[in-house]
Amino acid sequence: MTDRRPLLRAIYDAAVAAAHPDVVLAPHLRPAPKGRVICLAAGKGAGAMAAAAERHYLDTLRLDPARLVGIATTRHGHGVPTRRIRVVEAGHPVPDEAGLRGAADTLELARQAGPDDLLLVLLSGGGSANWIAPVDGVSFAQKQAVNRALVRSGAPIGEVNTVRKHLSRIKGGRLARAGQNAAGIVTLAISDVPHDEASAIASGPTVPDPTTLADARAIVARYELTVDDAVRRALQNPANESCKPDDPAFARAQFELIARPRQSLDAAVKLAKDAGYEVIDLGADLEGEARAVAAAHAALALQARAQGKRIAIMSGGELTVTVHGQGRGGPNQEYALALAGLLKDTAGIAALAGDTDGADGGGGKPTDPAGALIDATTFAKMKAQGLEPEAYLDDNDATAFFEATGDLLLPGPTLTNVNDIRVILVE
Repeated sequence: MTDRRPLLRAIYDAAVAAAHPDVVLAPHLRPAPKGRVICLAAGKGAGAMAAAAERHYLDTLRLDPARLVGIATTRHGHGVPTRRIRVVEAGHPVPDEAGLRGAADTLELARQAGPDDLLLVLLSGGGSANWIAPVDGVSFAQKQAVNRALVRSGAPIGEVNTVRKHLSRIKGGRLARAGQNAAGIVTLAISDVPHDEASAIASGPTVPDPTTLADARAIVARYELTVDDAVRRALQNPANESCKPDDPAFARAQFELIARPRQSLDAAVKLAKDAGYEVIDLGADLEGEARAVAAAHAALALQARAQGKRIAIMSGGELTVTVHGQGRGGPNQEYALALAGLLKDTAGIAALAGDTDGADGGGGKPTDPAGALIDATTFAKMKAQGLEPEAYLDDNDATAFFEATGDLLLPGPTLTNVNDIRVILVE
């Protein structure tokens, strides 16, 4: 059988390239104001977005460097060199002290914006964890514990962010409130959430929030999260309600999406079609438990194989893992591991599942895997080494499984984030 790994990797790379800040940001940047451009960026693409903004204002528009200031808070290992905008590398998915300081400095810069200044907010996935500013009465350690519990609960990202927004001084529209004296607030965002919901991207720091404190309390109860009493009190305090549409903070605020998961999936689909595959496009907004989605996709692949079809089953979105074991991994690796168990006796099938930011779960290091690949060589190594996918699934230890087979996807930080890309090629 022809080695399909180069094609799988090319499909993944095409999806990432379609959403890179160097490609998507500049056409959406606004003219320079009379005063300063104050750039506030957060997320896994924040460093690259800040650098692209610098090139536009300093090199293309020849703006006086003194009129460009800012801070970009990104995940550890995702920083890039900048000239005027300070880059802070912070924790993700669990916040750390660097994110705490970055958020405090960000809020202070927003408050300093005057009537001649443009507040330029650049958002990408990961911003929720990068910008950590607990509400009064909740300690940093307590906020970290809530984040850990949410990440392990299996809750969809929208629900995770609902809780985060009501425990934060920067999320849920509060950054716009801090910067409301600016001439304008322009938010340019790379979407990493299903259906591109603006209030969910980086927990919506500059847009109205449709969720409520009651919603946040219901999520804590639904997933039986263990939280401190201080957190429970904060979620009962009306002062911690997020900003709603009639808030004056939004009078001069604009929000624009500059990259969507659908665009990246389209780029991936085109490559598969160009390679001669009939494509089954399952959409860019899939959610659900990783192993359950894998089971549905494996059934499609086996059906196509039985019918002698040459197809590519493709999807985006963001899957979840309810963590019961002690292992390492993330939703893309768990999806691939479940596929490996279901397809292990089938020839002519190869698959890739990867997060477009370059990190799938992991410990917050730049070397974390983005996902994994499987094909006939994977199945052969499983057999030779006596590896049982089900045992690794039970311990949520997909990383160890794919370390043993040599099938981890390791692109490193991609400097963008438009959710996951999953491809199953059936010969």
